[in-house]
Amino acid sequence: MWMHFGIKDLIDVLLVAFFLYQTYKLMKSSGTLAIFSGVVSFIIVWILVSQVLEMRLMGAILDKFISVGFVVLVILFQDEIRRFLMALGSHRGWKFLGKLFSKKDANNEREGKYVAPVVLACMNMARKKTGALIVIQQDVDLSIYEHTGEMFTADVNARLIENIFFKNSPLHDGAMIIADGRIKAAGCILPVAQNANLPKDLGLRHRSALGMSLETDALIIIVSEERGKISVAHNGKLDINISAEDLQQILSGEREVVNYC
Repeated sequence: MWMHFGIKDLIDVLLVAFFLYQTYKLMKSSGTLAIFSGVVSFIIVWILVSQVLEMRLMGAILDKFISVGFVVLVILFQDEIRRFLMALGSHRGWKFLGKLFSKKDANNEREGKYVAPVVLACMNMARKKTGALIVIQQDVDLSIYEHTGEMFTADVNARLIENIFFKNSPLHDGAMIIADGRIKAAGCILPVAQNANLPKDLGLRHRSALGMSLETDALIIIVSEERGKISVAHNGKLDINISAEDLQQILSGEREVVNYC
């Protein structure tokens, strides 16, 4: 058997191991690790019964479950599968290839100009204890979330951001989305994280930001209405109570978001 084990077989094994590891990380971050462990255990039992012990009756019954198992897994993990495909389609390698066939110089110039207005607006809102939720698009397209709110196009301006999140504004309860260096929508609805490990003092804004960071690769800024503090969520991590300098470094790509714990 081992005499026929070549480079192609080694690559095959490594790819399977990589796929299982990435699946494990995805299930762990989404809180469905127990289901994933159950599925793996069921597959191991099926292999032992049908292939090793060669129990025909039990093997035939388990074969029926396996035959419909793919459909069941798609139903159970539809959100995780969608997130995986979005992450795959937005990979930096694919993005680089896309840039070869598109002109985005103007967009790149605008993207660098939003940092200062956003930081200034967040500082002012934190001082006044005005709640805010700002989503900044990265690689994953956020059009589907823009349609949940009021869509418009405007240059990023600190005064405009503060007016949108003013308590009497009709759009202050939702999230603002910034893409390609411009404000694209406000009053948007974000997915809420169901993480039981989050501190009880973190409200709906923080849970929505964390949920959005699990669904996409966007940077989400939260200004707490109760504490007047600034937090940032990215890739399933939540960095709470950061300074204006930290926020500027994160938006400029000079600093990564670290988990609060």
